[in-house]
Amino acid sequence: MSRVQMYCTKACPYCQRAEQLLRKRGIRFEKIRVDLAKGKLREMLKRSRRDTVPQIFINDHHIGGYDELARLDKRGQLQKLVGKKVKP
Repeated sequence: MSRVQMYCTKACPYCQRAEQLLRKRGIRFEKIRVDLAKGKLREMLKRSRRDTVPQIFINDHHIGGYDELARLDKRGQLQKLVGKKVKP
């Protein structure tokens, strides 16, 4: 099973959309709240080189934000990246 991590904040609508998409597809993921956990924003910036949320990683591979996640899902590539059959 792949490790999926999402850097996010509580109030971000794109974070909420990404979470909904991952849950809808039955993909387990780790939420990393950059607004609560000290040092996590800096960690996200270093890993992704981006300063917006969400930032999503699958097995340490940077996917990007919600738009990139949604494109992968639409193309059927999200399933391949997570290494499992996702819910339609």
